[in-house]
Amino acid sequence: MRRRGAAAVLLAGVLCLTGCAQSVDPIERLGKKAAQKVRTHGPAAQAYRRWGLSGPLAAAPRPSVRRSALRAAGPGLPPVVDRVPTRDKVVFLTFDDDAERDPRFVDMVRELRLPVSVFLTDSVAGPGYAHLGRLRAVGASVQNHTLDHPYLPGLPYEGQRAEICGQQEKLKQRFGVRPRLFRPPYGEYDEDTLRAAGDCGIAAVVLWRGAGRLRAGDILHCAGVGVLRRVQAEGFAVGRLEDYL
Repeated sequence: MRRRGAAAVLLAGVLCLTGCAQSVDPIERLGKKAAQKVRTHGPAAQAYRRWGLSGPLAAAPRPSVRRSALRAAGPGLPPVVDRVPTRDKVVFLTFDDDAERDPRFVDMVRELRLPVSVFLTDSVAGPGYAHLGRLRAVGASVQNHTLDHPYLPGLPYEGQRAEICGQQEKLKQRFGVRPRLFRPPYGEYDEDTLRAAGDCGIAAVVLWRGAGRLRAGDILHCAGVGVLRRVQAEGFAVGRLEDYL
């Protein structure tokens, strides 16, 4: 009976990978030990060549910054960050909206085991939620990018709160946890945005750095594998943003 039970759990995980209506991390269905095996298994050597890298990406160090070191935007407001204050030679990869629908993006995250942060808009992600369990199993985290991607400074506080809290609830229903990070659409916000984000349980509002040489702690808004080559060429590792924020 125990063998049958274990087989049933495994089958449920496989079925969820191929198209459950509600996305639940399939690795978590197999238990903590199985999840650890999947998450710590390194990429095959040929994966680096497939993505045009000269070799394995540098391993990220243990985080050396405390979350309490981040400065709040004001009394009771979450911090707004485009760069983490750290001396660790790491940068952070973030993606928005429908990047997760691109098969190359999915392959890149899976094959290279990249710790990326994906900021999701509900109206854009739509049916694409189903495969995000697979991305989460190999290193991606899911964060908040509003329900409908509006220009937030044009909305009153109540409207902004509905957009942010509404997506918090959507993602909680899908994945069992509420995001801690939020990215405002277009990178635009006002004080009502920050108040609403704080009231919805957001720990930090995440923007990104522009062009120029990389610096330790930069948060990058990624648009292709060229970013990885740049990260490698400049001697940086890819860190997990959630470990710092």
